[in-house]
Amino acid sequence: MPRQGKKYRDAREKLPRGVKFQPGEALELLKDLAFANFDESVEVSTRLSVDPRKADQIVRGTVALPHGTGKSVRVLAIVEGDNAQAATDAGADYVGTEFVDQIKDGWLDFDVVVTTPDQMGKVGPLGRVLGPRGLMPTPKAGTVTMDVGRAVSEIKAGKIEYRVDRTGNVHAPIGKVSFELEQLSENLAAFMDSIVRARPAAAKGGYVQSVTVSSTMGPGVSVDPNIYRRRLS
Repeated sequence: MPRQGKKYRDAREKLPRGVKFQPGEALELLKDLAFANFDESVEVSTRLSVDPRKADQIVRGTVALPHGTGKSVRVLAIVEGDNAQAATDAGADYVGTEFVDQIKDGWLDFDVVVTTPDQMGKVGPLGRVLGPRGLMPTPKAGTVTMDVGRAVSEIKAGKIEYRVDRTGNVHAPIGKVSFELEQLSENLAAFMDSIVRARPAAAKGGYVQSVTVSSTMGPGVSVDPNIYRRRLS
């Protein structure tokens, strides 16, 4: 079992055991405990009372974070004609249908793929490559759309996609340690509001079982899940 570094152990020792904090308090503590010599990412992890093996209990969606993630997102738009110009104007990093062949040859230097319904005949066969990496465009995520310009703009501005994993957890980036506390708080609120709205009808129990925020190198700080359970009532 790998040993934890001294700085991590010191940060963990400063966390009160068994305490679940209000969101703002948790994020403030996270910022205070950050010790890396780079601008760490901040992530939220929430455990849900769903069974992802059942189709009617899969939780997935998108949310536009008010202050983005602090990360530069490389967008590939597999489009042509007027949609290619719209994607270029919106700031897409790569535009064109020729990238289909490049992906088949192993090129994957992008973070999100946007396309139009008429291009799915070309993009569909890439599912074996893009699917396992979470890069396959889908209508539910808003990445298969005729409004390409808007999709690219939203992604560049901080729109993220999330999906429950096989253990019932959802992980998502909500910013950087260098963000102001208010910015992180608003991003966390936007994400959790989306999670609450995405509750499947078949979900049982308290739905939001736990919420934890953490930085790249730091320990997780627990947030009181009852805050989000009350929003369901």
